[in-house]
Amino acid sequence: MRVLGYRTVDALVDWLGDASRPPLRRATPAELAERLGGLEPAGFEAALATLFEDVLPFTSHGSHPGFFAYVPFAGTWPGALGDFVASATNVYAGSWQESAGPTQLELELLGWFKDWIGYPAEAAGSLVTGGSAANLTAIACAREAVVGSMRDDLVIYASDQTHSSIARAARVLGFRPEQLRVLPVDDDLRLEPAVLRAALAADERAGRRPFLVIANAGATSSGAVDPIGELAALCAERSLWLHVDAAYGGFAVLTERGRAQLGELARADSITLDPHKWLYQPYECGCLLVRDGRALRHGFEITSDYLRDAEVEDGLVNFSDYGLQLSRTSRAFKLWLSLGTFGVDAFRAVIDRTLDLAQLARERIDASDVLELVAPPSLGIVCFRHREQHTDGLVAALEESGLGLISSTRVHGRSALRLCILSHTTTADDVERVLAFLETAEPLAAGPEYDPHVAVRASVSLFARLEPAEQAALAELAVERTATAGEHLIERWDQTRDFYVLDEGAVDIVVDGEIVKTLRTGDYFGEIGALEWGAGFARSRVASVVARDDVRVRVLGPRALAELLERFPRLEREIRHTAHERMRETR
Repeated sequence: MRVLGYRTVDALVDWLGDASRPPLRRATPAELAERLGGLEPAGFEAALATLFEDVLPFTSHGSHPGFFAYVPFAGTWPGALGDFVASATNVYAGSWQESAGPTQLELELLGWFKDWIGYPAEAAGSLVTGGSAANLTAIACAREAVVGSMRDDLVIYASDQTHSSIARAARVLGFRPEQLRVLPVDDDLRLEPAVLRAALAADERAGRRPFLVIANAGATSSGAVDPIGELAALCAERSLWLHVDAAYGGFAVLTERGRAQLGELARADSITLDPHKWLYQPYECGCLLVRDGRALRHGFEITSDYLRDAEVEDGLVNFSDYGLQLSRTSRAFKLWLSLGTFGVDAFRAVIDRTLDLAQLARERIDASDVLELVAPPSLGIVCFRHREQHTDGLVAALEESGLGLISSTRVHGRSALRLCILSHTTTADDVERVLAFLETAEPLAAGPEYDPHVAVRASVSLFARLEPAEQAALAELAVERTATAGEHLIERWDQTRDFYVLDEGAVDIVVDGEIVKTLRTGDYFGEIGALEWGAGFARSRVASVVARDDVRVRVLGPRALAELLERFPRLEREIRHTAHERMRETR
């Protein structure tokens, strides 16, 4: 055992110390099948060699100093050793009876997190696999605490900047598409309390039961932080549960700047945190905190005959009663060793340094002749664009160079480059090197990118410029409908998903009784609610559409529209851009 352990540690140290590894190395399924197919037992040494020669090289290198894509994941060696201890001892951390030591250790760590956030002592929580699991657990807890079992009239509210795990969790928990309202954001990509209030009022008038609002404390795409204090006040007024997804940004609370930007985080009823981000833990390590600890236990505690011996007395904790997993390992070991080795101040200093580097990137982009910001930088995330070059091509060119890795996103419907500065290995030189490359690089070939100047040429509407095949598909998939003057084709905040092409007549786009736009023959509308946001859920209607005179329209239901856009991606690019532009117009 010692020989195998030393051999493995030596291989790991050599691997982690190899500075020549690029941020990402890809491979095709055929290449990997050739390397790994037909494996036969050949002893530990040969199996270990296969991992380091044929498996690990084809992964992303999250601790590369130029890794700015997605969310960097540079871990710590003490954290990795904590996982090694937990795996080697095969700790079961689900009950006090079998794991009093690991349970108390986890409670101590959760106590630190509660203190950092400002939660009371009676709050409870659990270390889970990641932010996705924490968000799912929070939604289930909120439903049980506010209304009990599942009901058809329940409604969840989130912004269109919310992480995709919310849509997945809602689908897994049985919420139908009309039960998750996806609301538009302001110019700073934040959920506006006034918009939320209007959506709540519409649902209450329709006899629905609002129960949960989800806010961002560091949206993954942009780093945006919703006005948590205002949302908390509104939720308290309406007896709603406020969950804050702080998976990305939550641990910035350790710094003065981060705490100021995150606002009144402690007013949330529950909070998702992710120690494998700004606490630099190895995967998997997420966290859920719930201000009323009894609600978390009530939501998940189940007593079985075969577990009677593990039932706890008052004051003791079985973590299996606080989440989805009965069988669970200890994720506390790695946190304990990391924080115990470096101390909290070391993590605080690194977070501050990454915020400094994000400010440096902002200043560098502001001074550039060809780069420009597309959203306010927030919590280490900087979204920008090249004025002349193709976004996807630049992302691909940087990857091929081996200097670094960035990812792309969309901000108000436009493609953008996204720099996420989080790694403890990154320096100012790494940021400068990547931005300098992006300023001067020739982009690699990429698919067509939406160009609004081409799309609106000669003011000719999209559906007057269809190719013959596109025209035939529209005729096949659409249903004709007529409406008389004054008739409402769409009501603001309703949950319909139809998409309309205006063949004859004119319609008014109306918000709060005011006409914000008039559309005429050849235009289309309904795209905001028709396009899928994620996991079968769509954005809510943000305006009413009223026939100005007698009109004739062609209507595409959600499946018909999805089929049309899948067959003709050009249409999808332009329609999605229009949706984002109109969301800004109707606020």
